[in-house]
Amino acid sequence: MGRTAAQEHERHLARRVLTRWPLTTTSAGLILFRERDGRLEFLLGHMGGPYWARRDEGAWSIPKGELGDGEDALAGARREFAEELGHAPPGGPVLELGEVRQRAGKRVVAFAVAGDFDPAQLVPGTFEMQWPPRSGRRARFPEIDRVAWFDLPTARTKVVKGQLELLERLAQARRR
Repeated sequence: MGRTAAQEHERHLARRVLTRWPLTTTSAGLILFRERDGRLEFLLGHMGGPYWARRDEGAWSIPKGELGDGEDALAGARREFAEELGHAPPGGPVLELGEVRQRAGKRVVAFAVAGDFDPAQLVPGTFEMQWPPRSGRRARFPEIDRVAWFDLPTARTKVVKGQLELLERLAQARRR
């Protein structure tokens, strides 16, 4: 028995979604924030590696990474902060910012903590990939090649679009 046009369309859409987002991963991140001259600032990291080297706008991210199976989101966010920046996150009260879904379907659960960090103290974690593509050679790159403090208007242009909502939530929570 043949499928109706509606069933065929539904099947096509399901295949497209599965192809586009085969497995949804969850990452957790910790946003470090501070106030300077009455302005809220966020610590963001510029994504490392050759694909991001020449980009600035939309190439910055909160320190985050994939959660392990059954790993607590806050524990994962703290672990990833330490791995990506080379320093343990500060203690103190943690603000839950909730979850966002990035463009490729990845879920990001985020938290925020007040603190300070000198960008010159960055000791980034690294990853390995084949570079140049199809060369057979492997190269190591920093996960984050630099960090910087940004106020909200500047961060809006720098951060990956899918994470902007997290910065907005933090700014809103700080206004209350």
